[in-house]
Amino acid sequence: MANDPFLQAYDAVLAQWPEDTAPTTVPTPYGATRVNSCGPRDAPPLLLLPGGGGATSTAWFATAAALGRTHRVHAADLVGEPGRTVPGATPLKTPADLMAWLDALLDGLGLDSVSLCGHSYGGWIALRYALHAPARTDRLVLLDPTQCFTGFRPGYLLRALPMLLRPTSGNTRAFLTWETAGAGLDPAWLRLQALAPDFPSARPVTGPRPTPAELRTLKAPTLLLLAGRSRAHDIRKAEAAAKSLLPHVETAVLADASHHSLPHSAPRELGVRMREFLLAGS
Repeated sequence: MANDPFLQAYDAVLAQWPEDTAPTTVPTPYGATRVNSCGPRDAPPLLLLPGGGGATSTAWFATAAALGRTHRVHAADLVGEPGRTVPGATPLKTPADLMAWLDALLDGLGLDSVSLCGHSYGGWIALRYALHAPARTDRLVLLDPTQCFTGFRPGYLLRALPMLLRPTSGNTRAFLTWETAGAGLDPAWLRLQALAPDFPSARPVTGPRPTPAELRTLKAPTLLLLAGRSRAHDIRKAEAAAKSLLPHVETAVLADASHHSLPHSAPRELGVRMREFLLAGS
């Protein structure tokens, strides 16, 4: 596996992280989870969850240094997704399994509680976990999360269909180019994404959107950051639903970002907004 092109591309993106970045492997019943960490060891902990489809923990390369100035940043490769996490004997099958995996991951990191940030599918996982374990969730940042407050746009799903039915490097590049409207994506990250279809992975664990009744019980202060040019969903509907249902929410739109250009596009604005929100709880 050391010479696997995907893992070589993974390491190339990880090389853009801060010099103090330390990789660790955390045992859980669902797999040996790869976590890339940076920042002061005694700083408040922040767990980053990437989107699906091979984004991996390395996707936070553009914001890791800024976040690591004030927090101990931990970015995890999701179980079953392309990356350096190795699935275990117990498969992830249900949303409850995902919650149990995160419980075990926090235990393995020695964290009683943590601030959570998730992008896209990772946002859905983070929101679900904040509802599942309010005592372990200090603050919550949702970065253009999908299936949280509104559904996918039909046109987005139609465009994604070739990539889902026949996952190839070409289909992945074409889809990302369409969704980001040709934005200048980082070449190393784009290569990683294009190689993801060739790396072994499992069908992602998904589930329904949280119900309005569930969302009204969310205790964690929440920052919802939406991509102004997102083609994945209607950000205005998502913002309106979040404002009407979440007890403690701040929202903002990153005007120049698209869904798949995050989290590495608009790194300065993203970093500033996240740090200000996270530090307000310190």
